[in-house]
Amino acid sequence: MSKSRRRKPKAKVSYDDLWSYVPLSASQVRRRKKLLSEEVRQVRVGRKTTAADLVADMAGMSIQARNLGRCAEVLTNLYNDKRRPTVMLGLAGPLIAAGLRRVIRDLVGGGYVDVIVSTGAILYQDIYQARGHRHYQGTDAADDPALRDLHIDRIYDTYVDEEKFWDTDTWCGRVADELPPGNYSSRAYLDFVGSKLTDTESIVYQCHRLGVPMFSPALNDSSIGIGLTEHRHRCIRDGRTGIAIDSIRDNYELTQITVQSPATAAIYVAGGVPKNYINDSVVMGYIFGKNRGHDYAVQVTTAVVQDGGLSGSTLGEAQSWGKIKKKADFAMAWVEPSVSLPLLAAYIFNRHPAPARPRLKLIWDGDILKSLKRRS
Repeated sequence: MSKSRRRKPKAKVSYDDLWSYVPLSASQVRRRKKLLSEEVRQVRVGRKTTAADLVADMAGMSIQARNLGRCAEVLTNLYNDKRRPTVMLGLAGPLIAAGLRRVIRDLVGGGYVDVIVSTGAILYQDIYQARGHRHYQGTDAADDPALRDLHIDRIYDTYVDEEKFWDTDTWCGRVADELPPGNYSSRAYLDFVGSKLTDTESIVYQCHRLGVPMFSPALNDSSIGIGLTEHRHRCIRDGRTGIAIDSIRDNYELTQITVQSPATAAIYVAGGVPKNYINDSVVMGYIFGKNRGHDYAVQVTTAVVQDGGLSGSTLGEAQSWGKIKKKADFAMAWVEPSVSLPLLAAYIFNRHPAPARPRLKLIWDGDILKSLKRRS
């Protein structure tokens, strides 16, 4: 090869020289500076750190810690709102089995919750405990056929007494015997059940005592539904008319609460039917000539987004349906509720001590909400 055709060796390029190949514009420099302006907080935990302090500090961390801290910020804005939004608490999952009964009861007792929309199972297990029965620590590696022989039911790593479940099932049916025949919303039936309880630790009892409406739109899909089916069977056998749960009355009643409230907030623990029901109470507002979305929303869940199901659907997605306002304050954390709910509750109790705000007084005439106003 001739000398003239030899390739010259490439000059070594330093990293500093490399960046000179992609100069930034003035606007890019400003944007870059803004994006790199806030450091991730290295959370500090000491002997005097409270749960509320920890949750507040999480807002400056990353991943789900930041999301949980952001949920706490939304709750603070909610409870500081002078309009006094009506707070609807959606409950799904094995929350009583997880040990969250007292946390939920204290949220009701402290005035942080105005309406509960729950699976039937959660309220049933509260009733089960209100009647003196218990949940027991077990293991997820149990011998399930052996448990069946012992009349023990398993909820992941928690055991319950099936014999006491049957006793509670039939008790729910016997309570129905005391009501005049006819159709009832789940709210009306559950309020009557609460009147039959005396356990101050009970969610259902406290909701009845304080006038907090409880809705269970899928009540039949629970052990309460089993008890009501037993009630129906005895009525047919004896040639009399019993009661039935009218889920459309639930729709009608919950929607009236939504449209009569100056503002609304949704707190979703897990997802499922309660989440959709609270959201649909906004959609159904058009029946009353109202077009509005929730002003605040918080959700803690482990449901995935990618399957397209409602439980894991983002609160941003709900904006496209009008369920959450365009300018709503909302946050979502993918943290299992037995961990996330006690942390958020501790934050609320510390930063917004009870009584957090005046309670609501709801006056019903059958399924018509005659009045919704603050108690004096």
